Amino acid sequence: MSEETPGFDEKPEVPADGTSEDAAEPKAAASDKEEAAAPAGDSAAADVALLAQLDQARTALNERTADLQRLQAEYQNYRRRVERDRIAVKEIAVASLLTELLPTLDDIGRAREHGELVGGFKSVAESLETAAAKMGLQQFGKEGEPFDPTIHEALMHSYAPDVTEDTCVAILQPGYRIGERTIRPARVAVAEPQPGAAPAAKSESAEGEEPSDKDTDAPEKG
Repeated sequence: MSEETPGFDEKPEVPADGTSEDAAEPKAAASDKEEAAAPAGDSAAADVALLAQLDQARTALNERTADLQRLQAEYQNYRRRVERDRIAVKEIAVASLLTELLPTLDDIGRAREHGELVGGFKSVAESLETAAAKMGLQQFGKEGEPFDPTIHEALMHSYAPDVTEDTCVAILQPGYRIGERTIRPARVAVAEPQPGAAPAAKSESAEGEEPSDKDTDAPEKG
């Protein structure tokens, strides 16, 4: 009998799936590559999703910014409108009050013209005029100024040879304004140029003119 070599007849261990360790190594390498490729694909998809979310956020931000700008513009317009209305209401109230005081101011003016503005009455009258002036009341209307139908009211009419246009020759009642707003026109007597005065003056100036050199130096016809 020959001696049996120990371990010679032993069969190598084979994995249960029937593949050897050498054959499993390529599969493991392929599996690693697939796992490495899978995260790369997921990362690209995630980047695309993030970009889409960023675009949505930018669009929403632009819309909210436009809404905010529109609200700010509307608010500024509202403030300006309220301020304008407030000033208009104040001017109307002041004009209404001062209009009620005009007859009293007229009485003060007539008393001053007749020398009756004396004593305590003078002090009260001047205080009232000062208060009215502080509220923006301005008196206008002077003799000799051109007649303006937008601020003058003609109560009397006449002709005068010494005027060249419609002129206020007498102020029967002064006018009053607040800023650019007239609350009462000046009531005046108006004088117009004398009919025919302007043509006469023009003819006199024409008679006084000397003949020009063109008339005297005209060439003689042969």
